[in-house]
Amino acid sequence: MNNRKLMEEALEVLPGGVNSPVRAFKAVGGSPIALVKGRGCRVWDADGNEYIDFLASWGPLILGHAHPKVVKAVRDEVEKGLSFGLTNPHEVRLAHLVVEMVPSVEKVRFVNSGTEATMSAVRLARGVTGKRYVLKFDGCYHGHYDSLLVSAGSGVATFGIPGTPGIPEEIAELTLVVPFNDEGAVKEAFERYGEDIACVIVEPVAGNMGVVPPKEGFLKFLREITQKNGSLLIFDEVITGFRLSKGGAQELFGIEPDITCLGKILGGGMPVGAYGGRREIMSQVAPEGPVYQAGTLSGNPVAMVCGVETLKELRDKEPYPQLEARMKQLSEGVGKILGDKGIPHRINVVGSMMTVFFTDREVFDFESAKSSDTELFGRFFRKLLEKGVLIPPSQFEAWFVGTAHEEKHIEEALERISEAVKDL
Repeated sequence: MNNRKLMEEALEVLPGGVNSPVRAFKAVGGSPIALVKGRGCRVWDADGNEYIDFLASWGPLILGHAHPKVVKAVRDEVEKGLSFGLTNPHEVRLAHLVVEMVPSVEKVRFVNSGTEATMSAVRLARGVTGKRYVLKFDGCYHGHYDSLLVSAGSGVATFGIPGTPGIPEEIAELTLVVPFNDEGAVKEAFERYGEDIACVIVEPVAGNMGVVPPKEGFLKFLREITQKNGSLLIFDEVITGFRLSKGGAQELFGIEPDITCLGKILGGGMPVGAYGGRREIMSQVAPEGPVYQAGTLSGNPVAMVCGVETLKELRDKEPYPQLEARMKQLSEGVGKILGDKGIPHRINVVGSMMTVFFTDREVFDFESAKSSDTELFGRFFRKLLEKGVLIPPSQFEAWFVGTAHEEKHIEEALERISEAVKDL
């Protein structure tokens, strides 16, 4: 069955033919593709077309597709059973790895998605502090939880969908939104609502308005103002966790939050999320404490072994200098191609993450990110797809490199991108 036929059938039984809106390619135009196989840094669609992959399943596949150790571990576990509904040894092993690798985490609770992780973290923060307001940043996406789907980035930014349809105003009003990297706006929010702000939640490196790093001192400022006001600081490291270093962005920047949300790489390609923090905070989670949260498939053994093998590989080999070198090669190559063509652009890079913004402005928050020419990005995306390079079908997302991307693969990709831009 080819791409066209698959999508026609999908439209009959799935809203928009997809299970996540951005997959429908509405923001970039053209026909969406269906992927059927992945090996290393390459994927193949239902028509048999091959692509060098910088989407990486939106970030989780830092070891590439079908990594032999991960595949073997999953295959061995599947033969023993798919789910038990009670504690299994692999969730304990994965928890030990998280506690070992992430600086601020002493205890962790596994869930099944990043959305569940942020939702549970906010509930925990409210339960611990007895306060009600959540402060988030314009353009930062923390999943589709009601309280956090306000002025969000990612697919919401891509489609310009209002942040709150289906969400009661009473819930939306409990979320305070300020610009990313704006210390003055944060101070003002705390001056007005500080006595009742339960938490500040932030992507330490934004990845859902495109890659936007924190300004120097911004994360330290958030750490200090939350401590001063008795609020908790939540780092949403669903994207950055285990990607920017083995301990995530908090290790890279030397700032420890109260609660950390994890996902994507944590599951190695399986649906896994987690939230964790200091022992005294996590002791408030049921059954130790009164803050309730549960999940039938949380700690699923197949997903857990996938995560264990992925984190062990990252812990033992620490491939981060290699990943940064490959991303430097890619970003500089793309920058030269676009520059030679005279196309205005900005490329933001942090570690193995990057975004090409089609704007001549510096991008440091959501407003500056939105200055990008999204119509030009759509043409760029379609030309790259024609030449066999897969990037996220959204201006406001990150490209990723993984350990399967070797120097020769980046060179090959740059040749394809150069050919694509010739026709742009």
